[in-house]
Amino acid sequence: MTNYDHEAIHKAYEGTVARINNETGVFDASGNAVSLDQSKIDAARVTLDAEAAAIAYQGQRKAEYPSIEDQLDDIYHNGIDAWKATIKTTKDKYPKP
Repeated sequence: MTNYDHEAIHKAYEGTVARINNETGVFDASGNAVSLDQSKIDAARVTLDAEAAAIAYQGQRKAEYPSIEDQLDDIYHNGIDAWKATIKTTKDKYPKP
């Protein structure tokens, strides 16, 4: 049994690969076996990892931002500048690449 990198294979063979089975192989939409080039799969994995890293900050920021309700309360009680300072702390912690 082979442990295929399904995501990288689909990226490397976009429009060609329809089905991947770790036990039986990789197939196109007609059920024909697809021959794989590991260097293409490796390159696709590098691209996928770079794409994920480029947007990782978004999820990290989202997890740390106060709720919208808390942000609005902060603005009401402390003003826009205090709210900006709170948000800037998270933005600085997780900068855009």
